[in-house]
Amino acid sequence: MDYETVPAADFGHALSRITLNLLCRDVPAEVAFLVAVFDLTAHRVSADFAIVLHAGQPFQLHSDAAYAAHPLPALLPEAGARGAGIEIRLHEADPDIAAARAAAHPGATVLQAPTDKPPHGLREAVILSPSGYAFVPSRRI
Repeated sequence: MDYETVPAADFGHALSRITLNLLCRDVPAEVAFLVAVFDLTAHRVSADFAIVLHAGQPFQLHSDAAYAAHPLPALLPEAGARGAGIEIRLHEADPDIAAARAAAHPGATVLQAPTDKPPHGLREAVILSPSGYAFVPSRRI
């Protein structure tokens, strides 16, 4: 699928199983973080929308304004972090590289440095994006 030109309805119809849609105060800033820290691919980046891919799986970012008619924005905090209670796991994303990049990225916060988790067989870190979403890059150990 050509994410730069696919019509919105065709893109919507192609989505299946489970997908993510993150509401952001600043879509381009969130995209810049995802590309710089996790080396994700972004398409159709605008002030209101972006398609982001991790390992070929798309997810979406929308601005608060793009969701003005939706009931969810009424629940969002005016300031501070968003997404409390959800982890967005990026499997096969190197936590050591991501944490080093996040430490140098404005607005990013490394909540947990890369750590081996032997019971799960994973090495992972917990990194807050500029919007406050918890991303967990992990790889097998």
